[in-house]
Amino acid sequence: MIPEDFTVLYEKALASQDWELVNPLMTEEVSVTFSTGAVHQGKEKVQAAFEHNFKMIKSEKYAMSNIRWTKKTDTYAVFLFEYEWSGYINGNLLGGKGIGTSVIIYEDGHWKLLSEHLGKV
Repeated sequence: MIPEDFTVLYEKALASQDWELVNPLMTEEVSVTFSTGAVHQGKEKVQAAFEHNFKMIKSEKYAMSNIRWTKKTDTYAVFLFEYEWSGYINGNLLGGKGIGTSVIIYEDGHWKLLSEHLGKV
């Protein structure tokens, strides 16, 4: 697997709203900062945050675009991207978009997310 494969799998996993598909793409030490400023450190806390969002947002559509690699080695890679989401919250169609920075590492034969920071446009 190459780093670019990770982004395809990650985008599909997030769009599925199924933690079981997201889980293998995360390191135990993963840290995710949402565009709200909320920071979630460690796989258990990231899982709780993602599952909360999955429950709140129904029929979510999630897409990543304009992926730009700033560094790729055999053991880690850093990329910037734009994201967009939409879905129903309390029956209302809502959505948002922003920019993100992610660091992935090669661990146990797979690329996994170590850190992600999401920001607003």
